[in-house]
Amino acid sequence: MTEAARVLAIRHGETTWNVDTRIQGQLDVGLNETGRWQAGRLGQALAEEPIAAIYASDLGRAYDTALSISRTTGVAVRAEEGLRERHFGEFQGKTFAEIEAVLPEQAMRWRTRDPAFAPAGGESLLQLRERVVNTAEKLAARHLGELIVLVGHGGVMDVLYRAATRLELQAARTWALGNAAINRLLWTPEGFSLVGWADTQHLDNVPALKKPLDETST
Repeated sequence: MTEAARVLAIRHGETTWNVDTRIQGQLDVGLNETGRWQAGRLGQALAEEPIAAIYASDLGRAYDTALSISRTTGVAVRAEEGLRERHFGEFQGKTFAEIEAVLPEQAMRWRTRDPAFAPAGGESLLQLRERVVNTAEKLAARHLGELIVLVGHGGVMDVLYRAATRLELQAARTWALGNAAINRLLWTPEGFSLVGWADTQHLDNVPALKKPLDETST
């Protein structure tokens, strides 16, 4: 039987822009108070896991989330640009409502998950999938027989879920992309498979704040 790499795929903690439904993309927006709390609880939850390596998007909200795991495990964080959020081009910095009002035709293509659509200056879903899957497979291949952590963003988690379940990019999303949730995957040279998704037991007492809409990709 082919040896597998075990992967914990984790979205960063909450940011103010998540709450405001404002597209972050590759803009470097930091964690808010709730996000820092979530990251701390995440670190505690993974303190006893036999983690061999931690890789994180170099954007602050993901990297700082990964540092909370590093502090409890003693494993250094390695920055990885390939785990960055989708580049949303001219959408970045705008709220969902602003995009709908100012760029209605582009908003429709985005909402319907047109795989080839890219906001001006940004990435398409096809480009995002290629980047994320190639990066995650490269990292997992270094750690067959080990457990690694990949800390990224909503769009990154969405791509990894689809890769593990063989769902097309245009399929409607029916799974959660929670901030600081723990998602478990396996990787072999045949690809990713799903073990468990959206474990948030460590966040049971998170303060109740306004939640972002489904298609955040931030």
